[in-house]
Amino acid sequence: MLLFFDIDGTLWNYKNEIRPKTIEAIRTARKNGHKCFINTGRSRAFVTDKNLLAIGFDGIVSGCGTMVEYNDKTIFLRLINSEDGIRTVETVKKYHFKPILEGPKYMYMDRPDFNGDMFGEKVMEDMGDMLLSIQDHWGKWEFQKLSCAMHMPREEKQECFDAISDLYHFIIHSDEVVEMVPNGHDKGSGIKKVCELLGEDISNTFAFGDSINDKEMLLAAGVGIGMGDTYHDLNSFTDYITSPLEEDGIYNAMKHFELI
Repeated sequence: MLLFFDIDGTLWNYKNEIRPKTIEAIRTARKNGHKCFINTGRSRAFVTDKNLLAIGFDGIVSGCGTMVEYNDKTIFLRLINSEDGIRTVETVKKYHFKPILEGPKYMYMDRPDFNGDMFGEKVMEDMGDMLLSIQDHWGKWEFQKLSCAMHMPREEKQECFDAISDLYHFIIHSDEVVEMVPNGHDKGSGIKKVCELLGEDISNTFAFGDSINDKEMLLAAGVGIGMGDTYHDLNSFTDYITSPLEEDGIYNAMKHFELI
């Protein structure tokens, strides 16, 4: 079996704490011959936590299905080309969005745009030298997707979305934050790509997630498992709801399905 795990709210809590039983479950599943993948909306540059990676995974699907790694090798990567990238940045800046370009090695942002912004400050702290300036690397960015802070009327936001809807679909996290993901790519397409590249039937997959942002992944997998006690109603697009993260939901679900 191929097992796919969201990070935030699934593998760890909002403090980035990972349950010992979660680690045990994943390591035992791998010993039992199952292949385990992170499947995240984060770009690869933002998946660096040593404790997370030390769990041991066979691969990572990052950037909403725009990059796949297997056995420490990149086997699929979809970057936004320079022409589309310049058009994107010029468009979002025209509407006063504040972009963060998310890539496989680096993230790009103009730091003054995010002074005092909680998410921006976290990116600055976590990325260190792997965070580069948009302006200083104009048109030379390597990025898979982008996120934007947006502080303007709804009508202006929609105008911006309409202007680049041929390139992206939009995941709106709040009135102030949006992800822009290349059309045709999501966490579900990431599972399909892994199955295609490894020659595995998609019916032999399990996905674990906790939010509406995991919907495509949970629907694509042979078995979609939702974490219990979340802010989202997962019942309509999961096959099974396990116990909450803090009650060892991943471990309990793996036991239920006899994966460990």
